[in-house]
Amino acid sequence: MNTTARIERLRQNYVNSKPSVCIERARIFTESHKRTEGMPTPIRRAQAFYDFCNEFDIQIFEDELIVGTAGKFRRSGILTPEFSWKWVDKEMDMFDKRPQDPYEMTDEQRAYVRENIFPYWRGKSLEEHFLSILPEETARIAVDTGIVDNDSKWRQAVGEVTPDYQDVLFPLGFQGILKQAEEQLVELDFANPDDFDKIAFYKSTILTSKGIMRFAERFSDLAEQMANQEQNEERKAELLKISKVCRNVPANPPTSFHEAVQFVWFVQLGAIISENPLALNPGRFDQYMFPYYDADVKAGIISKEDGEELVQALWLKFSEWVWTISANTTGYFAGYNQFQNLTVGGRKRDGSDATNALSYICLEATDKVKTHQPGLSVRIHSDCPQKLLDAVTELVSKGTGFPAIHNDQVGAQMLLQAGYEPEDARDWSNCGCVVPHFRKTGQWTAAVNINFAAAMEYALNEGKSRLTGEKMGLDAKPIANYASFAEVKDATLEQMKNLIYHSVVATVVAQKLHTQLVPRPFLSTCVEDCIKNGKDLSCGGAHYNVGPVLTGIGLAVVANSLAVIKKLVFEDKVTTMEELNNAMNANWVGYEELRAKALSVPKYGNDDDYVDDIAREIANYYYLETRAHKDIFGSNFNSAFMGISNYIPTGRIVGATPCGREATKPITEGVSPYAGSDVTSPLAAMRSSAKMNHDVHTGGTLLNLRLSEEMVKTPKGRRDLGNIIRAYFSLGAFHVQFNTLSTEVLRKAQKNPQDYKDLLVRVAGYSTQFVNLSPEMQEAIIARTAHETI
Repeated sequence: MNTTARIERLRQNYVNSKPSVCIERARIFTESHKRTEGMPTPIRRAQAFYDFCNEFDIQIFEDELIVGTAGKFRRSGILTPEFSWKWVDKEMDMFDKRPQDPYEMTDEQRAYVRENIFPYWRGKSLEEHFLSILPEETARIAVDTGIVDNDSKWRQAVGEVTPDYQDVLFPLGFQGILKQAEEQLVELDFANPDDFDKIAFYKSTILTSKGIMRFAERFSDLAEQMANQEQNEERKAELLKISKVCRNVPANPPTSFHEAVQFVWFVQLGAIISENPLALNPGRFDQYMFPYYDADVKAGIISKEDGEELVQALWLKFSEWVWTISANTTGYFAGYNQFQNLTVGGRKRDGSDATNALSYICLEATDKVKTHQPGLSVRIHSDCPQKLLDAVTELVSKGTGFPAIHNDQVGAQMLLQAGYEPEDARDWSNCGCVVPHFRKTGQWTAAVNINFAAAMEYALNEGKSRLTGEKMGLDAKPIANYASFAEVKDATLEQMKNLIYHSVVATVVAQKLHTQLVPRPFLSTCVEDCIKNGKDLSCGGAHYNVGPVLTGIGLAVVANSLAVIKKLVFEDKVTTMEELNNAMNANWVGYEELRAKALSVPKYGNDDDYVDDIAREIANYYYLETRAHKDIFGSNFNSAFMGISNYIPTGRIVGATPCGREATKPITEGVSPYAGSDVTSPLAAMRSSAKMNHDVHTGGTLLNLRLSEEMVKTPKGRRDLGNIIRAYFSLGAFHVQFNTLSTEVLRKAQKNPQDYKDLLVRVAGYSTQFVNLSPEMQEAIIARTAHETI
């Protein structure tokens, strides 16, 4: 499959356009809220959504087959002041100059929002409420510190939803959803106090349903107007087709593959407009879209090539949208990534293989178009077709970092552990990064990032930061007073427990405020049982309400460090805790011999039980302590070792560590080894990872590996890779992903970024353009071990 001339033109526009801020969403939402003072919050948010859909100056760009943007630019970022505006006010003068994820914004735009938008939201935003309520003790370690971070849950919307195309959206269309809400509404009575919130909810979903249908109707009208003025007959026909498609969807069930693709994009747009969300996942795209593709091909309505072009056009729309975030948040989600995770392969609800022709088209589209979105995940089970695994390893060899590869059975086990019915557990897709998820779910799949290395530092430094001297953790004894390895380990775990506690505090405060200030009427129409229950998604209206996920960062660094203390101090007695402390305070300068000894101690990622057992013990403790807490719906919190770019900012605030790592250097993401320390083989690194109990960490586990280009260049090399993936999954592991670009290519891209604009790399749980990463992030990727052999 090759890209058409049209797709190539669209692709070039995508890679060469700088993301720009559009203020129209903020303007229209603000003006709408001024008109609805005193009304219930859900209705106000829904009315603002409708007003945007009705008033925004829409465009259809040249060459487009799939239409619609949330801003006036093809690569638009929008502002959501009801969530937060203070960080925008503080940072927007330097948007175009910041090192990670810069945006274009004009002086005129800045002046307008400062004069007309921010004053209205002063004192009303989610951010301001959160910061005013959060206990001071929690705020000290959880607000822009790199210790505990849930910034994306009080400066941004939640996102983290997989719309239900199978049972809600495609069968009903928004006209059917509207009808359901109206039927429920007429049964309610203000005289019944229990009906009051439900009345506001149903009115809000009626408004958003009307809004998204109005949005599509306006695109239909515009396409027809453009067709009447178009001189090129081929483009004229395309515009008339677009008009017809938008006339039918998303109001009604789709009747063709083209309509189904456009329907999906309208849903994505609706979510973007309503809340600018992270991780709005297309889910099992090859499952719910295949019937439309198959029927159209068999009927001769479209060719295979037509279907491929529509998929590629959708991939570009996914990638054009820009998630507007603060500088702090970019440290955790670098690379303009929106985490729209699309899953193919796996099993059907009955357990049979789900692979179909569209599964392969999705893999090929990711290869050919080279967009950073959607995040493509593949489910591999023991009986999956060899053809699918071969297609996966072929894509791995292209160096894009795609796809993320998941163990189908373990994903289902994770959902069973979280309380799902077996058929639903088998029907899982990925959410955002590597979180197994199901489309009938309300969950915060990335609630908090927790810095394990900071917890260890506080245990070894009397509760203080080694870099600042500030007291950030629990009281701890002087390092020289530790009499055994068990004391050191237990003190580290106690500090970790404290960080978990404050993570829970920050999460439940944010959860409660979301229900009060920023309900989600549009996305509530996309998840089953919200309409039936008369309850917003933010208030627990979904069929499944699963506890928030706390992500542990730095597992390998802490395990490696504790192994050094165990061996060098308490077993071999070649150093003391006091000398080790002095070495860390000096950042190893003058202690080079001791650092060499520390580096020689077994490291996680080399299949050595000496250190791997420590890592497993930490992970098990983390799971138990996390699960001990409940959220506002009474659901247990869930643990995860997934990776985004969080291991960069978390490392930046931690001093030197006993493993030999130097101060401020990155720590580790997921269940991956420390960069450069997995010196044995990729299979050894996999075996270390597989020793963790993946199935209980229902927020997902991630293993990042780098292979040499030579290793996957030949058919034999790719077959060998497929075999080790199967072997790894047979050990009970959940996920693996690979970078296969050479250091030489990456260095060339650093030197001549203009020549490598579409070069994709795997950062952690996602891929993005290498040239869009900060130098620090680029170096962290290059530092990973490039394995030459299995």
